[in-house]
Amino acid sequence: MEKKEFLSSLVEYALEMVLAFDQKGAITYANAGAREKLGYGEEINGIHIGEIFPAVFEKTEDGFATEYVFGGEAQNMAAYRKNQTCFPTETRIMSYGSERFVCMSNDILEREFLSKEVIQVRHEAEQAMKVKSEFVANVTHELRTPVNGILGNVRELLETETDASKLKNLHLMERCCENMGMIINNILDFSKLEAGKFTLDPQKFHFKNMLDYIKDSHIRKITEKGLDFVLSISDDIPEYVIGDELRIVQILNNLISNAVKFTSMGKISVEVVRTAQINDRIELFFFVMDTGIGIDKKDEDKLFQSFSQVDASISRQYGGTGLGLNICKQLVELMGGTIAVESERGKGSNFSFSIWVTVPEGENIEPLSGYTASMPLLGQHKMLADEEEDDVRQYGSTANKEQLSKILSKLILCVEMENWEKAEGFADTVKQLTADAPKEVKSAALRLKMAIQKENYDKTAAAFETLNAFME
Repeated sequence: MEKKEFLSSLVEYALEMVLAFDQKGAITYANAGAREKLGYGEEINGIHIGEIFPAVFEKTEDGFATEYVFGGEAQNMAAYRKNQTCFPTETRIMSYGSERFVCMSNDILEREFLSKEVIQVRHEAEQAMKVKSEFVANVTHELRTPVNGILGNVRELLETETDASKLKNLHLMERCCENMGMIINNILDFSKLEAGKFTLDPQKFHFKNMLDYIKDSHIRKITEKGLDFVLSISDDIPEYVIGDELRIVQILNNLISNAVKFTSMGKISVEVVRTAQINDRIELFFFVMDTGIGIDKKDEDKLFQSFSQVDASISRQYGGTGLGLNICKQLVELMGGTIAVESERGKGSNFSFSIWVTVPEGENIEPLSGYTASMPLLGQHKMLADEEEDDVRQYGSTANKEQLSKILSKLILCVEMENWEKAEGFADTVKQLTADAPKEVKSAALRLKMAIQKENYDKTAAAFETLNAFME
């Protein structure tokens, strides 16, 4: 074998990823490691380097822009696969003149994974019991007894009461007790996490059955609000996995409940994809996307802080203690993963988190399949609220009229059934759908909501007919 062929063979089958690209940023060569790890195969030639390292290279008309110092020390960079998921690398890029560049990159996912486990073990060993957390735990346990007592008596009364006004008050009391129970559970979990006393309980469970259970738990409330729901799971996820099913359900329930709470029209989507494997451990990525109220970029970091809300008006209107997402963050980190959010005010949110689970012995597991479904990029995804959702909000458009008609039909049905609370929720959606409408239409939408709040059937029917007339 000639020296040139020998060196070429060394590069082709090197353990690290090797990429060559030109002054336009177009990849001209990728060795076997790069083709496999990035998921492009032979199609990688011609791909812009900015698709692989978007945080380092920006695509321009002339080629690329970057602040990277070529030939310097190796740096940690996130490399993005074809399926839009990413993994950490240690990368060095060298230039040969101004027209040729060579990138050598090591996948450090396993190193980071093992590092996280070491940090977690050290944290659990060093964390002392906190007196404050013990006090909170004791108080919340004491609170649970009277709350459960009230709830039990209310449910007994619901079985025998026939008066409509009393039933309404009893249902309100039941809901308040249930909300109080959820708050107590959140505070208990938070105090355990803060004290370092919280432990996971990994067990073997059927993964798809878990997702079906979550779907069944939320589908009624989602459909009642007139929302669409989409659940998608990658085929290469094993049938059974070992993990803390209860806590995975808790995380998903929290994220989906928030999506339902803050979304009045459009859809909610949940996607799961397998992204990495180390021995018998696999990494799973979850995406929970909605077309709800969204938040400003500057407020995203507040979401995962303890007792934090983006602003006071959200807490007043929608409720909540601000603990749920902080607990989710800590649970995700206990499972070796991370959680993130991307959002835009008025155009929805995308929560994404990763966890590591174990594949049971004897379970058949397929190689990573190069999942290519259209999925948001973690860190730079296309928001779920795309042009179609913008069209729904544009008063007078075909999509807007169809959505208004759909919501008004559900609203008047709730009124006929004297379900004023649910009707008020639909009235809020009508206000959003008519935000860009002429003054007289917006006034009719406001009168509709005020009439519903006062539970005035005649004025509600009149406002309903007025809005229907504007749509003709």
